[in-house]
Amino acid sequence: MMVKKLQKVGNSNAIILDLPLLEMVGLEEGKEVQVTVSNGSIILTPVNPRRVDPVEFKRLLDRIVSERGEMLKRLADS
Repeated sequence: MMVKKLQKVGNSNAIILDLPLLEMVGLEEGKEVQVTVSNGSIILTPVNPRRVDPVEFKRLLDRIVSERGEMLKRLADS
């Protein structure tokens, strides 16, 4: 799980998604996502999802934890 803050962008709000997170689901700038609201949650789904190799997923997850582990721990503890 990851915690993100909404940021003001013009008259709207945005959530910044880090590159490793986007890589995990095969997204990049300009790609479309389907936005669904279900049971109080906002779900973003790639329009043309790609199958993610479990080994690649683990590598990217380890990278995120390595680069952002301390921040994620502080967020989880707050």
